[in-house]
Amino acid sequence: MRVIVTGASGNVGTAVLERLRRCPAVSHLTAVARHPPAAPIGSGEVGGSVPVTWRTADIGRDDMDEVLAGADALVHLAWRFHPARDERQTWHDNVAGGIETFAAAARQRVGTIVYASSVGAYAPGPQTTGAEDVPVDERWPTHSLPTAAYGRQKSYLERVLDHVEDTSPMRIVRLRSAFVFQRAAAPEQRRIFAGPFAPGRVLASGVLPAIPFPRGLRIQVVAAADLAAAYEAALVQPVRGAFNIAADPVLAKRELARLLRTRLIDISPALAHHGLGAAFRLRLAPTEPGLLDLAMSLPVMDTTRARDELGWAPVHDAREAFQSLLDGLDEPRGGPTPRLAGDAGGPLRAHEIASGVGGRE
Repeated sequence: MRVIVTGASGNVGTAVLERLRRCPAVSHLTAVARHPPAAPIGSGEVGGSVPVTWRTADIGRDDMDEVLAGADALVHLAWRFHPARDERQTWHDNVAGGIETFAAAARQRVGTIVYASSVGAYAPGPQTTGAEDVPVDERWPTHSLPTAAYGRQKSYLERVLDHVEDTSPMRIVRLRSAFVFQRAAAPEQRRIFAGPFAPGRVLASGVLPAIPFPRGLRIQVVAAADLAAAYEAALVQPVRGAFNIAADPVLAKRELARLLRTRLIDISPALAHHGLGAAFRLRLAPTEPGLLDLAMSLPVMDTTRARDELGWAPVHDAREAFQSLLDGLDEPRGGPTPRLAGDAGGPLRAHEIASGVGGRE
């Protein structure tokens, strides 16, 4: 099987490449990125690993027919988070680029698409009267909370794939993953979501006596290596449709405080929204406040289908996955691609701060 991976230089992409290089069903692997590594990962390797061919391409601008010619399967991971202040740009790259990539795959008769959807595509979770969340399966609506560009764009591409499924013989799989962490990606994630002024090492070191925490926030996470195993399973097994991917347990205030080794002080979600909004307007933070609203609204995903039909189970639990992020913040060595470089979490240049341009996946 000849596999193309877009967005191959980012957090999920590097983990997927590492996994697929050792997959017996893969005969050739092409990694596509806007900025490939100077020393290409996997090029010319021997000893049982599948060689990796790196290609420079931008899905929002380049000829995807030429990129996808001869491919049997596409793993579509490419996504751009910034500039968060210009949704026209991210929409062009993520949505228009995604539409063109899917259309090119159909024209080139690519047999399988495995697409990186997200928990962020889901509509707000069910309202409950008790303390426990009611997990949702893959039938839960994917119209997202319309306050954040990320959710709107992930939701829109779900509708596009609905159309592709109806009009094409391609086998389409959507992996709706939780927050994805690995140690090497911590500098990139700090740059994308927290910006150049966030004290990553201080946050990870446990020296802060207390941290404000939006009341009711809880998250699901998964280790990048475990998510990569789900991508391999989706490629090699004759499955279709959506799969929720997350590790247990769900991380809420008490568990997060233990991992951060500090006290979390409840603040209202409205106050957190206004504080983040002020930092965003002052260009002290790159994250729009709507993204916090989206995180507060997310349902808890039921992963039964992935376990039963993909045979997938995470090796790392949610605590270990989150700890890998903290380890990477404390010692930001980064990874082997420009997106995951250790200095990706360093200060932005003045024009980048002014324009809101930061890290990209």
